[in-house]
Amino acid sequence: MAESQEVELCLKDNEVKEYSMEDTFFNNEIYQTRTNYQKRNFHWLLVAIYVVFALLGQSAATLLGKLYYDKGGHSKWMGAFVQFIGFPILLPCYYISSLKSTTTNNFNSKQPSTSTSIVALMYVTLGLIAALECYFFALGLWYLPVSTYAIISSSQLAFSAFFSFFLNSMKFSPYIINSLVLLTISSTLLIFQNETEAEHSVESSKKKQVIGFICTIIASIGEGLLLSLTQFAFEKVLKRETFNVVMDVIIYQSIVAACVTFVGLFASGEWNGLQSEMDKYELGKTSYVLNLVFIAITWQLYSIGSVGLIFELSSLFADALSVLAEPIVPILAVIFFHETMNGIKAISMVLAIWGFTSYIYHHYSDKTNSNTENRNTNEVI
Repeated sequence: MAESQEVELCLKDNEVKEYSMEDTFFNNEIYQTRTNYQKRNFHWLLVAIYVVFALLGQSAATLLGKLYYDKGGHSKWMGAFVQFIGFPILLPCYYISSLKSTTTNNFNSKQPSTSTSIVALMYVTLGLIAALECYFFALGLWYLPVSTYAIISSSQLAFSAFFSFFLNSMKFSPYIINSLVLLTISSTLLIFQNETEAEHSVESSKKKQVIGFICTIIASIGEGLLLSLTQFAFEKVLKRETFNVVMDVIIYQSIVAACVTFVGLFASGEWNGLQSEMDKYELGKTSYVLNLVFIAITWQLYSIGSVGLIFELSSLFADALSVLAEPIVPILAVIFFHETMNGIKAISMVLAIWGFTSYIYHHYSDKTNSNTENRNTNEVI
């Protein structure tokens, strides 16, 4: 009788322990779910902020750059230089993020870090590519109407996908291939515009349009390479996930690029004409200075948005968002610069939007399939 009671007590104790373990497990699961939900919400909030910065920054900077050339600006190196010289406005934000990351860095100090020389070489490489890319973009903006320039620039998504395939191990799906084909056709169509259609303050000859087309394509190649290399740097070189790392990339890259374009401004002799350029600027000296200042500020907004999206998602998504801004620019160009929107431009713009939509659908379906697989795995576990 005593033995049967002891057995019952043991069974009850085991049941109590099992229930307490189950309660602990479910409480941990609930806490983990809430934590993941909060992190996911914060992640998408950051993505939304970066998207706004990228779209507003790129659209405004492109239109202000066109205004600079239309109203009397001539310096291509100045057009590239102001895209980077605005980085000091980010220093207060960089200082605050550095203070907040000090504690985190103390916990991660034992992790192996990349050598300083490799990191420095990475920043120099990114800065050189950014400087040359922006110089060619300035040439394209000088020779082409802003609507044509914006549509051709959408080809950078195709080049970004190409480089991401080799540098970031991106897989090509039918939607990605469809997107690349559409964007390539969209840019190529603009070669067949009539000479009488191009409206530009410098010269509307076919030769100038071809030069502008080639320069913009070269710049688009550079942009695609730059974004893919930036993602590669985050994943393989920096290997840290903090906002401070994003600021490091923006600021150090901007310092290198600003130095390169500054040397180019003096080496080309364009600096000699800056005073005359300011005196003859159609909107006045004050507007000349303010135009360049706002170009610098808006490009820094774009840099924060673009690099932030690379950090949070991927280089290809950042480039796809940049392509989304391209159809906005031609519409604004028609409103503010009174450029004509002929049939070829309209078809090119529709194809560019179609290509972007195809890529976004790929990203959406990929995310959906990934979430479904994770859910099924958790259910099995």
